[in-house]
Amino acid sequence: MAKSKTVFVCQECGFESLKWMGKCPNCNTWNSFVEEVAVKSDKNVILSGNNEPKCIVNIKSGEHERYNTGIGELNRVLGGGLVKGSLTLISGSPGIGKSTLLLQSADNIAKRYGKVLYVSGEESEEQIKMRSDRLGVNSNNLFVLSETNMDVISLQIEQIKPIFVIIDSIQTVFKAAVSSAPGSVSQVRECANEIMRIGKSKGISFFIVAHVTKQGELAGPRVLEHMVDSVLSFEGERTEEFRILRTIKNRFGTTSEIGVFEMEEEGLLEVSNPSNVFLEETNFKQEGSIVIGIMEGTRPILVEIQALVSETKSVMPRRTVVGIDSARLNLILAVLEKKLKIPFYNCDVYVNVVGGLSIDGTFADLGLALALISSIKNKETKLDKMIVVGEIGLTGEVRPISYCERIVNEAEKMGFINIIIPERNIGKIKASKIGAYGVSSLREAVNKVF
Repeated sequence: MAKSKTVFVCQECGFESLKWMGKCPNCNTWNSFVEEVAVKSDKNVILSGNNEPKCIVNIKSGEHERYNTGIGELNRVLGGGLVKGSLTLISGSPGIGKSTLLLQSADNIAKRYGKVLYVSGEESEEQIKMRSDRLGVNSNNLFVLSETNMDVISLQIEQIKPIFVIIDSIQTVFKAAVSSAPGSVSQVRECANEIMRIGKSKGISFFIVAHVTKQGELAGPRVLEHMVDSVLSFEGERTEEFRILRTIKNRFGTTSEIGVFEMEEEGLLEVSNPSNVFLEETNFKQEGSIVIGIMEGTRPILVEIQALVSETKSVMPRRTVVGIDSARLNLILAVLEKKLKIPFYNCDVYVNVVGGLSIDGTFADLGLALALISSIKNKETKLDKMIVVGEIGLTGEVRPISYCERIVNEAEKMGFINIIIPERNIGKIKASKIGAYGVSSLREAVNKVF
C-alpha cells in the first residue's frame, strides 16, 4: 500500500525539507517553500526481459533522423533540423514570440511529414486560430488541443498518433495523482517525466515551452534542463523588431549557433544575413563607434559597438554595459589606464552593442578599446570603412583569434576596405582586396587607427 507524508519543497531549486524554512539552504531564496504531499509506493520492481543491459559493441549507432522545420534559422540552432524523438525546451520573456515561432514550425512540419499536435494550457482554441489566421497557418495535419491535464494529453496523443507535439507551457500542465499545484516543482518534474517517456518510447518529437523568472532564467527545477535534449533561449525586447534564438544545450549539435529573426505583422521572418541588418544604419565616421567581427558558431557576424565616455563629479563613476560582459569592460579599462595612461577613473562609461546582440568571448576586445579611446579623445578613425577584431592581454599585447579568415571574407563581402587584425593572424590571410593591417600591441593599434 502507498504511504504518504508531508514535505516542504523549494519552488526555485526543488530542495525538500521535513519542516517549513524561511530561507532555502540550497539556493538561498526566501519564502520559497510550499507544503506538498509525497507519496511512496511499496510495489516491488518487476524486471522486463526487453530492458536488459547490452554490450556497447552490439549496439547500433548512426545519424539521427531529422525533420526540416521549414525555418532555416531554427534548423541552424537545432544543429540541422528537429531530431526524431527529441525533447526541446524553449524559454523567453512573455510576448517575445515563442508561440508564434512554434506555430509556424508546426505548420511546416505538418505539411511535410504528418500529424502535429499543439497543446496549449494558456490559450483557447479560438485564440490560437486567430493567431494562425494572421500567420497564414492552414495545414490539415495540424491539431490544436486546449488542455492542462497530463493524463488527458497522453490519451489524445495515443489516439491522434502525431509525430511532433508542442506543450505550451510546462508550468500549466498537471498530473491528477500529484497533490501540489500546477507549476510547482513536483508537478513540473512529474509531467516532464511523462513527456520524456512518451517521446522516447514512441519516437515523438516534443517542443516544451517554459516560463522565465524576473532575472531571465528558466523557472522551475533545474532537473528539467537535464532531462531534455536541447535548451533554447529566445532573447530580445518586445519593443524591438529583432529576436535572437540561442542554444544553451544541444545533444545533437553545437551550442554556439544563433538564429536571428525579425518580428513583422505576418510573423517571425528569418534573417539570413545578420551582418547586413546590424550594420544597416551605421555611420562609419563617428566618434565612439567601431565595427567589429565575431563568430557565432560557424557564422561570421559584423556588428557595431558604441562607447560613450563622459566626465563625472561622482565619487563612483557609472559602468553601464549592454551586450558585453561587464567584467570584460573593467579589464579593458584597467589595461588602457595602465598601458596608455588614459584616465577613466573620473568618467562614466556606457557601452552598447547595436541590434541587441550579446557578445561572448574575446573577439570584441580590440574594437571595444578603440571605441572607448575614440569617445574619450573625441577623435574619429583615420581609416575609411574599417573593421576591427582581436583579443587584448593584460600586458597590452594583441593576441590572435580563431576563424580570422572567415571574418575577413565576410568584411570584404560587406564592402569594407580596411581591417585591423592581430599580427600573428596576417600570415593566415589569403590575398584579398581588403587592406589588412596587423598589430601586435594596443599602442600600435591606436597609432594605426588614430
